[in-house]
Amino acid sequence: MPAGMILLLGAAALVYFGAAQRILDRMRLTDSQALLFIGVMIGGSFINIPLFRGDTEVSVNVGGALVPLALCIYLLTRADTTREWVRALVAAVITAGVVLGVAQLTDFDPTGPTIIDPMWLFSIIAGVVGYLAGRSRRSAFIAGTLGIILTDVIHAIRSYAAGLPTTTAIGGAGIFDTIVIAGFIAVALAELVGETRERLQGGPEAQEGQEALYNEEFVENQQPGSKIMVKNVSKLEGEDTGPAEPQLSEAERDLYLQGIHTKSTEEGNPDSDGNGKEGQD
Repeated sequence: MPAGMILLLGAAALVYFGAAQRILDRMRLTDSQALLFIGVMIGGSFINIPLFRGDTEVSVNVGGALVPLALCIYLLTRADTTREWVRALVAAVITAGVVLGVAQLTDFDPTGPTIIDPMWLFSIIAGVVGYLAGRSRRSAFIAGTLGIILTDVIHAIRSYAAGLPTTTAIGGAGIFDTIVIAGFIAVALAELVGETRERLQGGPEAQEGQEALYNEEFVENQQPGSKIMVKNVSKLEGEDTGPAEPQLSEAERDLYLQGIHTKSTEEGNPDSDGNGKEGQD
């Protein structure tokens, strides 16, 4: 079974059992959406749509080109800012340029010895460059995936323009595996480096335009009325913030109540000193 298929099936299992929830949340994908894209990619990998016929036959693979392209477009629409949107596209162009440059400098002779398979070499290059240029999980995935697709499109255009007697399927054959592996490597690097940075910094960074709550101090206990420090603001849980009433001991409370009772008795007694004097006058 091809490596791309194995990775997609493994990813589907992780999504189904909830092990990839954190990554999907960062990429703004739900479990059902992720499973849908994975299923369509697997099924579409067997479908090629012909584009040009002649000496050079050019077709496009549904699962290896159209579905990843649709996923990249969807992730672009979910970008928080225009800056992230532009950065993802620029990162994809940079990735495609680096992969094309390496392909021009590298001669993979089928009859000669090779240190690494071209599929893995281009996947690693696209994944690493995609992360370095994109940085975020969404941008890294878009850069790694879209960069390989752009590379394959440029290769198909060159073959067709030169009139080479060959058959080219954009996103098909080994390119399908390369696209899948590159996307996985880019996201894995972004997740690993991002998690490490957040742990070293003591917590996740607040996103632009979003509010983040941090329990900066401590929570003494979970009982009503307990003191909680959130964002350096002290308050009593379940009560309005404001000056707290003084706490009296039991003896002070008895004296306080006794004083109120004595005062009310004197005011309501008709035989008090004041009333008696008025009666004598």
